[in-house]
Amino acid sequence: MRLVSIDEVDIREKRVFIRVDFNVPVTKGGDILDDTRIRAVIPTIEYAIKERAKVIVASHLGRPMGKVNPRFSLEPVGRKLSEILDREIFFPEDCVGDAVKKLASDLLPGSVMLLENLRFHRGEEENDPRFAKRLASIADVYVNEAFSVSHRAHSSVVGILEFVQTVCVGFNFKKEIENLSRLLKDPPRPFVAIFGGRNASEKIPVMESLLDRVDTIVVGGAVANAFIKALGGEVGRSFFDPIALYSAMKLVSSADVRKVRLVLPEDVVLIKGDLNTYAYSFTGSVKTIPGDAMVVDIGPKTIEDFSSRVLKAKTVFWNGPLGIYEKGDFGRGTVRVAEAVAASGAFSVVTGWDTISALKRGGLSSGITHISMGGQASLEFLQGKKLPAIEALEKRFK
Repeated sequence: MRLVSIDEVDIREKRVFIRVDFNVPVTKGGDILDDTRIRAVIPTIEYAIKERAKVIVASHLGRPMGKVNPRFSLEPVGRKLSEILDREIFFPEDCVGDAVKKLASDLLPGSVMLLENLRFHRGEEENDPRFAKRLASIADVYVNEAFSVSHRAHSSVVGILEFVQTVCVGFNFKKEIENLSRLLKDPPRPFVAIFGGRNASEKIPVMESLLDRVDTIVVGGAVANAFIKALGGEVGRSFFDPIALYSAMKLVSSADVRKVRLVLPEDVVLIKGDLNTYAYSFTGSVKTIPGDAMVVDIGPKTIEDFSSRVLKAKTVFWNGPLGIYEKGDFGRGTVRVAEAVAASGAFSVVTGWDTISALKRGGLSSGITHISMGGQASLEFLQGKKLPAIEALEKRFK
């Protein structure tokens, strides 16, 4: 897919509409808990500023269900953006309308405006052409810098492209496509894929789609619990995805046919009671998990096994933490395997907010080739699904 990047089009003194994903966690007091998504698109915004464009930034936040809701206002995000860019950010009360249109026209070259939440209007999620046309009326150039929204057929990533003269993508969007594509097109071998987290029914289709490309799939977290159950084992009081049991068994067979090693934990860290009241943790074999115990992390033998496989890899893809990393005691498996990924020198791609947060918490992000913030869009891209926003871009780039 040939992508036209922002640095390939003329944006000087033009109104440049940059669709980003600033759907970040915000406290009731207006503090941004994680600004990773904001910082990821700063190079694109700074490039537009340097080129003397009139920069118009647009995003959604949360799920306001098509109604104005102060709880989902982007005003706190605007303050953080202003702090990062070290410049004033204009912030209108809406994302469309005469007042917004006038402010966009009156912007001086090199100025930045952040529109209010796109999802305050039903037309955004409905991909209403009337709403898309109103957004396009304030844009000379459209820049898609929201890869994570690519699986949504929304006005600001699909419909608007019908009404804007010049269309391109931002630096981060291009990087997402290039790095995810490398996983699909003759990746260096051995290729190890790591899956963890909770939602096995969401992860197994991705595993299936990678079977013809990977050599090994290692599985931890609650996703592993589904495989253990599917293979006739017991997981005590641990969470597992019951609707994934059939697909887990099917994947075991598919991996065997394709000669792909499917590696499950050998031992795990367990607790009795719940996460807030447990007295102590202990290590046990996955073959003898007590009925009143809960799996909270992979065990030391499994850490050694997973790490040794990763250290031999030339390509690594990782989605989902291997334990309940939010509890510091149970993030050890994730951190140790992340250290192995960083030490391997492999081409590595990590996606999923829980995994990214765990890496940041362990100070290990710099050892990863590409941290994908695409979330569900990344997983669907790897499955070969048609993503509405990418299809709309391809249509314009022909």
